[in-house]
Amino acid sequence: MLRSAWSGSDLTRLRKAVPEGGRSSVRVRVEGESMLPVLSPGDWLWVRRGARIRQGDLVVARLPDDPSLLIVKRAAWPEDGGWWLESDNQRAHGRRDSWDFGPVPVVGRVVLRYRPLSSRPFFFRAR
Repeated sequence: MLRSAWSGSDLTRLRKAVPEGGRSSVRVRVEGESMLPVLSPGDWLWVRRGARIRQGDLVVARLPDDPSLLIVKRAAWPEDGGWWLESDNQRAHGRRDSWDFGPVPVVGRVVLRYRPLSSRPFFFRAR
């Protein structure tokens, strides 16, 4: 799951802070371990809305049964109705991906990952 840089509390406020069709990019914080070892809890992501998606890209989508929450997953393949998304860490507690809910529309593609100053290394390219 992800946390909005603007909300300060939870992702329910992300939709209000950045409405659909609003800003072309958004900054979010990773929560959970479903994308370990690539993404760790506390990592920050810069996500570009409407960017072209290719197989293997890290993407952000809305959780189908709770659209106020965002998930970050790897785009596996395109299907009718969106993309098939998979977790890198299939054994993570509470993991949710397309194996649970099928293909979903993608909000945007991760273009940059970074960590707080206390972690090393600081900047990483998403792909």
